[in-house]
Amino acid sequence: MNTQPTHRPVALCALIFAFLITTAAADKPTNVVLILSDDQAWTDYGFMGHPDIKTPHLDQLARESAVFRRGYVPTALCRPSLVTLLTGHYASTHGVTGNDPSPKYAPRDSEVYNQRRAKLISYLDRFETVPEALGKLGYLSHQSGKLWEGSYQNCGFTHGMTRGFPEKGGRHGDDGLKIGREGMQPINEFLDLVKEEDKPFFIWYAPFLPHTPHNPPQRLMDKYSSPDRPITVAKYYAMCDWFDETCGQLLGMIDDKGMRDNTLVVYVTDNGWIQDPKKNGYAPRSKQTPYEGGIRTPIMYRLPGKIKPTERTELVSSIDIVPTILAAAGASIPRDLPGLNLMPNLTSGDPIERDTIYGESFAHDIADVDDPEASLLFRWAIQGNYKLLLTYDGEVNRYQSTHPRTEKRPQLFDLIADPTEQTNIAAEHPDIVKRLANKINAWYPVKKRKVLTTFQ
Repeated sequence: MNTQPTHRPVALCALIFAFLITTAAADKPTNVVLILSDDQAWTDYGFMGHPDIKTPHLDQLARESAVFRRGYVPTALCRPSLVTLLTGHYASTHGVTGNDPSPKYAPRDSEVYNQRRAKLISYLDRFETVPEALGKLGYLSHQSGKLWEGSYQNCGFTHGMTRGFPEKGGRHGDDGLKIGREGMQPINEFLDLVKEEDKPFFIWYAPFLPHTPHNPPQRLMDKYSSPDRPITVAKYYAMCDWFDETCGQLLGMIDDKGMRDNTLVVYVTDNGWIQDPKKNGYAPRSKQTPYEGGIRTPIMYRLPGKIKPTERTELVSSIDIVPTILAAAGASIPRDLPGLNLMPNLTSGDPIERDTIYGESFAHDIADVDDPEASLLFRWAIQGNYKLLLTYDGEVNRYQSTHPRTEKRPQLFDLIADPTEQTNIAAEHPDIVKRLANKINAWYPVKKRKVLTTFQ
């Protein structure tokens, strides 16, 4: 008779316990952190090859993520870009096409002007925002940084910092703009709260960085100052570094609280920026514009154990971020969202079956809050190497120098051979111009604005 003790019951119990723990972890909703840079060029990161700007924390995030180097935002202006990230819709659909009602038609802070501001904010009510959709599933959500559409509660967040219009000082973030520049404590406290309540969470981290004012800590100014570098450029470089530091603090909190493995991190920039070396401001063909300096951004997705860290070569857009977040959280995706749910591609590694992405540019000052076409300046499409840019005759008001529109004919660029868009090859490729112009028109028709679709 075998008198040796058996460990089978103990081993079986251990296996059952491990299975239950694994199943519980698998069933736990995925947390989401959306990191938004504000006014940063697509080139201005270590992982994107910048020779001088140091971004070690975002470089580490890139090593752990699916990285799309050819990422884009449909509109190169912060407010419409951010509303796209709240709703998943293009500016021409959500209706917030610029930053402010045009002061040409009503003085700022006049009754009419403020009525128009309120009307723009009310457009958000036509859509279910990301925090509202996730809230139905029990998520808590926190807003910090930039936010134009009233208070954080108005946008569907359960927690946040921005009081918003019509509160005093409410425009594009008020108290929320302190995040990053004055520490990260509000987010840390929120993370402690969700951990204590055992709730899934969504974090909107949109700091006023590296956005002007370019006033970095002196220790970072010392790092980038040199006799052969303009002071304006040194300040901007230091701001990019400062933003990276805050991203490291945020991701460190996630790690320290044991939340890393069940948290989807998404990274994107609201719009681009090319620093003017001669003054405090942006150079031509950057912020607000439909050129690469305005619309291109790296886009990253990290979810340990589910999204394989890799370099992706496909074209993607920030229009994809909302359906992808909703899918990761197990929320239903509205059928009318134009973007793609990338989760199946991110988890399987399969290529994205889409060959064309689209965008549109409107004036900073909204000529008519009821008519997006009134301020339409450009529409564009990118297919493979080629980008077609069409120019429209919408009203600009301020920022005339940003949008000279001296070339009204189609502009076609080979973005691989000419990433800075120096050579318009529309005259040499009328077939490509016609094909992409037809695609832009099929995207949605423009009824009032004038446009040239052939190069003559």
